[in-house]
Amino acid sequence: MIDADVVMGVDVRVHDPALVNLFGCRIGDRTFVGPFVEITYGVSVGRDCLIESHSFLCDGVELGDQVFIGHGVVFTNDLYPRTDRRVVHPHTRVGFGASIGSNSTIIGGVTIGDHAVVGAGAVVTRDIPALSVARGNPARVTRTFADREALLVYIRGRQADASPAGRRPQQTDPRHGQHA
Repeated sequence: MIDADVVMGVDVRVHDPALVNLFGCRIGDRTFVGPFVEITYGVSVGRDCLIESHSFLCDGVELGDQVFIGHGVVFTNDLYPRTDRRVVHPHTRVGFGASIGSNSTIIGGVTIGDHAVVGAGAVVTRDIPALSVARGNPARVTRTFADREALLVYIRGRQADASPAGRRPQQTDPRHGQHA
C-alpha cells in the first residue's frame, strides 16, 4: 500500500504497490523499492537507491543518493523500547553510495559514511566512517580506504576470489577422501 502522502520522484519503481507499506516518506528519482518493504513517516530516500525485499526503514532515517539496502535490513529508532513513554526518534544517516548487506540491523542515531560498506548480518551500533568496510556484531571497521577507487579495487578483488573461476581447486585428503 502506498499512502497518498508519499512523495515520489521521477521514474521510481515499486515492485508491487500491493506488497509494500509506504507512508509519509520521500523517495528520490529512479529508486527501486522491492516487495515487502516498509518505509515510514519522515524517511527520506535519495535518488538512484536500491532497497531490496523485506527491509524496514523507520522514522528518522535518511538515505543519500545511490545507496544499496540489501534484503531484510532493519533500521531501529528506539534505543530503549517501552510502552510507557513517547519515542524520540534519533536521526540515522546513510551517506552517498553506501551499501548495507542483507540482514543487517542499524541502530538509531548512527551515521554510515559515503561509500561505506556494511557486511551482511552486521549490527551497526556506532558510526561507520566514509570509505570503510565494517562487519560483525557489533559491527567493527575492518578496512578504511583513501579514496573510492581503492575501495572498488578491493571489492573487485574480493569478488574475484569468491567467484568459481577465482577459487583455488580444493585439495583432497587422501586418507579420508575429504577436502583438506
